[in-house]
Amino acid sequence: MIEVPEGFRSGFACFVGRPNAGKSTLTNALVGTKVAITADQPQTTRRAIRGIVHRPEAQLVIVDTPGLHRPRTLLGERLNDVVRETLSEVDVIGFCLPADEKTGPGDKWIARELASFKAPVIAIVTKTDLVPHAALPVRLTAVAALGDWAEIVPVSAKNGDQVGLLADLIVGRLPEGPPMYPAGDLTDEPQAIMIAELVREAALEGVRDELPHSLAVMVEEITQRESLNGAPPVADVSATIYVERDSQKGIVIGHQGARLKDVGTRSRLGIEVLMGQRVYLDLRVKVAKDWQRDPKQLGRLGF
Repeated sequence: MIEVPEGFRSGFACFVGRPNAGKSTLTNALVGTKVAITADQPQTTRRAIRGIVHRPEAQLVIVDTPGLHRPRTLLGERLNDVVRETLSEVDVIGFCLPADEKTGPGDKWIARELASFKAPVIAIVTKTDLVPHAALPVRLTAVAALGDWAEIVPVSAKNGDQVGLLADLIVGRLPEGPPMYPAGDLTDEPQAIMIAELVREAALEGVRDELPHSLAVMVEEITQRESLNGAPPVADVSATIYVERDSQKGIVIGHQGARLKDVGTRSRLGIEVLMGQRVYLDLRVKVAKDWQRDPKQLGRLGF
């Protein structure tokens, strides 16, 4: 039995907001390490990623969700289902709204959606490092007008401003109870999923328009090479990047394969940190026509 201090709190908090509101960056800042990929693209997060914050007096499990949005594809509908299911199960909800953008129809729509859930909602004004200090009160006032929030907290995950305060406020609203994960665990994501996400993050770098929505990655195989003569162990990782059209395949591969090679190089560095060993990464690109709208292909890709 693990001894738990009197009054120890544990529970789940979910970050929600429209796409590219800074949810994943904030999750990583609170956990203290990278558990969710980030990119300057909408629909970067496609799964409910759990990051675990350990404190002497509490254990906070943060669930980073896909951006809540008006769906245009079957994939979009399923991502929204993930968000709503998560919102119904957590103890605290964090509604993320960027400081450098005005309140839009998407924010108002999400605010109305959140009114139907029982968990207290903390409005989190993210990316405060991107606006002048004098402009922040105006944004906070606009956020306050959106709903009846338990708290309103401006933060900068990039600079760490008020991230600790946000954690204090969330933890204070968690129920008392024992920890749910062993000390030292930072996420419960399967290794293959995290590898696929690192590849997708690298593939998203520098792309625009519709391509980010069309990219999916699946890890096909992870094997360990036999170590000979005391050489450091090497893992062979095979992954496939799926796109929806041949023209997109050409963009991902690049001229004479240069871009795919760059994606492999950058993602391999993160995979080696994740696995704690050298990695040989084999990347392939395949076309899965209109996979975002095909139930069978969505299922095969894990959605």
